[in-house]
Amino acid sequence: MVHPVHPAAWSAEKLAKAVQVRFRRDRGPGGQNRNKVETGVIVTFTPLGIQASATERRTQAENRRVALFRLRLQLALQHRSEYTEMLPSGIWCDRLRGKQIQVNSSHQDFPALLAEALDVIAGSEWNIPLAAERLRVSNSQLIRLVKSHPPALVKLNQELEDRGFSPRR
Repeated sequence: MVHPVHPAAWSAEKLAKAVQVRFRRDRGPGGQNRNKVETGVIVTFTPLGIQASATERRTQAENRRVALFRLRLQLALQHRSEYTEMLPSGIWCDRLRGKQIQVNSSHQDFPALLAEALDVIAGSEWNIPLAAERLRVSNSQLIRLVKSHPPALVKLNQELEDRGFSPRR
């Protein structure tokens, strides 16, 4: 079975076709450019209505890049892809070193890897050891990846507690 591509892992071109981009002027510190030019960016993933924004950079291009990264993180948290055969994707396998997954939370691949981890955990009925086995990593490495994005750990713990499992720290 072909591994489905989560929207957090879509190419920049494919994602660009699925988002609506709006620009806005922001108030506050940052000088005249911030107060007079619409450098703030809000992106909406139109199929699901999920939004992200960025206003802290000086240019639209920089804010757009940051907003798209944040959108990918929101997609990783809020959207679950369903599939039955849970084999690691190519991007996941490229990041494996033994039973460790090598990625920094600010790397462009991080949202896709986080989405895949959460998809497999959900597909494993929130059984962390089973999900870790399917992803070919240790339990601690899987939890470490999720912990790299604190809202993901909150989501994981909510789901675990809802099912009577102990939360992860």
